[in-house]
Parts: sequence; structure tokens; C-alpha cells
Amino acid sequence: MLDRATPETKEQSSETTRPVEFRGAGFAPVNSRYAGWIALAIVLAVWQLAGSAGWVNSLFLPAPSAIAVAIYKLATSGALWQHLSWSIMRIASGWIIGTIAGVIVGFAIGLSTLARGVGITFVSALFPIPKIALLPLLILWLGIGEEPKIATIALGVFFSTAISVYSGVDAVPRNLIRMAQSFNVPFHAIVRRVIWPGALPSILAGFRITSSVALLLVVSAEMIGAQYGIGAFVLQAGNLMQTDQLLAGVVILSLFGLAVGKLINLLEARLLHWR
Repeated sequence: MLDRATPETKEQSSETTRPVEFRGAGFAPVNSRYAGWIALAIVLAVWQLAGSAGWVNSLFLPAPSAIAVAIYKLATSGALWQHLSWSIMRIASGWIIGTIAGVIVGFAIGLSTLARGVGITFVSALFPIPKIALLPLLILWLGIGEEPKIATIALGVFFSTAISVYSGVDAVPRNLIRMAQSFNVPFHAIVRRVIWPGALPSILAGFRITSSVALLLVVSAEMIGAQYGIGAFVLQAGNLMQTDQLLAGVVILSLFGLAVGKLINLLEARLLHWR
């Protein structure tokens, strides 16, 4: 026969129990609005202090104030906008061409058996090749001008985009595709309403990679064969040991990359509002 709990036992058990906090929140890091800027301000302050106190030779590492003065002189003289406009034109042209081709090939690899068998072989074989190494060959094919530089950027963007696209297509749950097929949904509608939204996070992540790849390749291409551009400006400043202008060019590249990252964040917030 079961023993019944006495009122004293119930009272003791209620006193010993305590609420337990919820532990299933998961890993959801939140982006702090001011932490990054505060850390950057501290680094710049220490850097400026080291330069002002003479702890670091200004020839090897100019102070942030000297870099700011160099950027101001470049902006007021108009040289900054000239170099920046050429670089932006090359990046935009190469990125757009490479992205369009990469999205088409990536979807073909993700959706077609024949394209997958052929495409993955070529992508795997050609992707590891440093694209800047092909610039002399592209100059031989396309001539001296903007075409080889744009083609170099487009090649670098193409392979990264194709890989991110077909990886995103492969990551789409096949149950959703089979469900749509069971309701006799047309192929183009499945691609547009099921596969495209499912692969979009991976595609946008690929855009982050390809924007950095385009920035790296444009600087390398401009260092090899260009009169104007941020890469050509940085190379010239380095040859003349003008380290303040050299770092000014590096800061401009960093700010440009930061602006592109913010633009992609806005694009993600717009296209991935359902997440």
C-alpha cells in the first residue's frame, strides 16, 4: 500500500523547490552598436600616443593624424576621387559579370545532372589557380587596357559565386521540392518559390566573399599594369617611401570594404526578412 504524503512533507517539499532559469535560449550573439567603435577608438588612441611620443619611427608607421592629413590632401587635390573612380569602375564591372555568370552556372550545377558532372570538374580544377597569375595571359588575349583587369576580377568572382550558389541549392531541403512536385508545381515556379529562397542565405554569404575577392584582385591588377587606381597609388607611394600616403590608400580600401559590407547587410535585411 502506497504511503500518502503528510501535510508536513508537502510543506517541506514546497520550501526546498526553487525556480530554475530558462537554459534553452541557444547561441544567439547580438551585435553591439558601440563595442566595435570603442575598441577602434582605443586602438587609434594608443597608436597616436605611440607616434606622438616617438616610440615608433614615423617612416615605418605614421601616426593616425598624419594618415588623416594625407587623406585630406588627396581629397582636396582631386587625386583621391580619380583613383577611387577607376577602382570602383573596375570592381563593379568585374563583379557584375562574374556574379551573373556564377549564379547561372551555380544553378545549372545544382539542378542539372549533366551540368553537375561537367561543371564541378572544371570548377574544382580551375578554382585553386591564382587569378592574378592569369593577368599576363589575359593581356596577351585582350590587349593592354581595362579588359584584362576586369576579366581577372570577373574570373575570381565567378568561381566563388558558382560554388556558393550550388552549395546553397544543395542545402535546400529535398522534402520541400518533393512536396511542390507532388502538387504538380511547374519547374520554374519551384526554382523561384522554393529553391531560390532556400539558397539565398548561401548566395548572400558568397557575395561577402566575392566582394573581398574583387577588392583584392583590383589592387593586384592595378599594381601590375595601371596608371590610375588605388592599387597603383599604393604601389607608387611604397616605391617613393611615402608611408603616410601608402597607409592612406590602405585606409581607403578598408573603408570601401566596410561600406560594401554595410550594403550587403542592408541587402540581407531586405531579402531575408523572414528569418
